[in-house]
Amino acid sequence: MKPGRNPLFDELKSVHAMLRRDLATVRKLADAAAGGAPARDVRSGLTKLKSNGPLFQLRVNCLSYCQTVHGHHHNEDEGLFPAVVRAAPHLRGTVAKLKADHRLVADLLDQVEGAARQLGGNDMAPRRKLVEALRALSDHLLEHLAFEEAELKPVLATWTRWPGRR
Repeated sequence: MKPGRNPLFDELKSVHAMLRRDLATVRKLADAAAGGAPARDVRSGLTKLKSNGPLFQLRVNCLSYCQTVHGHHHNEDEGLFPAVVRAAPHLRGTVAKLKADHRLVADLLDQVEGAARQLGGNDMAPRRKLVEALRALSDHLLEHLAFEEAELKPVLATWTRWPGRR
C-alpha cells in the first residue's frame, strides 16, 4: 500500500460520492417536476442517470435510490459498525449516533418513497411533497455522510482489509 493511501476509506468515500451525485441529480429532477417540467424531460433525466453510475445506479426513479441507501446503511449496521466497535471501543458512542442517524434516514427515505409512489398525472401536490421529502433527506443525509467519514477515517486507516473479507 502506498504511504498516505487508505483503500478502505477510499472505498467508503467512493460509495458516498456516488450517493451524493445521484441524490443531487434526483433533487434537480424533482425540482424540475415540481416546476411543471414535461414528463418526457423528467424521464429523459432519469434515463441519463440510469446509465451514469458504475455500481450504485439509480435505475429508474427515487425508489431505486432509496433502496440503495437502505442497503448501504444495513451493510454498515450489520458488518462495518460491529467491526469498528471491536477495533475501537471508544467509538461506541459514535457508532450509536450513526445507527440512530440510519434510523432517521430510513424514515426520510420512507417519506421519499411514499411521495414518489403518488406521482402521476398533472397533480402538483405529490410533486411538491416529493421535493420537500428529498430536501429533508438531502439535508440530513449529507450531514450524516460527512460526520461518518470524519469519525471513521482514523480507525479505517489502521485496517488493511474490510473485516470478514478474506
